[in-house]
Amino acid sequence: MRSRRFLPSVSLLLAFEAVLRTGTTAEAARSLNLTQGAISRLIKQLEQQVGAKLFDRKQQRLVATAAARSYVRNISRALDAIERATLELVSNPNGGALSLAILPAFGTRWLAPRLGRFQSSHPGVTLNLATRLKRFNLDAEGFDAAIHFGTDDWRSADHLKLFDERVTACASPAFLTHNKIHRPEDLLDLPLFQIESRPSAWPVWFEAHGLSGSSGHGMLFDQFAPMTQAAIAGLGVALLPSYLAAPEIAEKRLVALFKEEVAGVGAYWLVWPTHRADYPPLLAFREWLAEQTRPAQ
Repeated sequence: MRSRRFLPSVSLLLAFEAVLRTGTTAEAARSLNLTQGAISRLIKQLEQQVGAKLFDRKQQRLVATAAARSYVRNISRALDAIERATLELVSNPNGGALSLAILPAFGTRWLAPRLGRFQSSHPGVTLNLATRLKRFNLDAEGFDAAIHFGTDDWRSADHLKLFDERVTACASPAFLTHNKIHRPEDLLDLPLFQIESRPSAWPVWFEAHGLSGSSGHGMLFDQFAPMTQAAIAGLGVALLPSYLAAPEIAEKRLVALFKEEVAGVGAYWLVWPTHRADYPPLLAFREWLAEQTRPAQ
């Protein structure tokens, strides 16, 4: 049995979170379409219920205590989870929603074009997608699964390997007009774009071409989309996952350099909380994804 003392009503928590988020009772009142007096009363009720002081009263202002600032982080996550669960119910009242965190480039260029096949074979499953660049707590953020790049080391989770990353070094035709590249070592003096999530990508590429590893020098990006556009604009050489490079090469916006594909530094994985392994929508998506990534015989 849950103790009601430790389960404040949503109206109390919304008022509390709004004051911390906006900084004042006036702004909190505006955001919730209430009066300042109502916000103050709700805050007082919350303090009485939990038996803890959450704010200092200074010159008719509420100043959050250290305890309140710590408490609000968990409350915000809980409210987000409730909101997401309700949205899932509204979008699919018969159940079958799957909340999935995806990598931006992978989701846009690899997954999205294939999702029609999944929806055709599983019309009862509603997919809710959100992008994440770095790993996070699946349970805390309310996700059923995530697509992750790296290794199978996500804590408290099961893993399905999708495929190893292969990469292609490429540059724009205009860049190659002004920079003559005949051998891999010619790249050493050129601007080589870096991606935050793969700091060893260029050394691995050079080693695959028989050269001692070098990280080179060039602009640093946190996502592949702006890096690709910078390469198309002729600002340097990009080392892209081959599934991202292929359409740009086919459209002649970029040119592949030397070996078209080289083994990268990690793999793509589907990860999910161990306790969610038997959730039917996740099972359906996992089996479909395994089929989509199974090597051709």
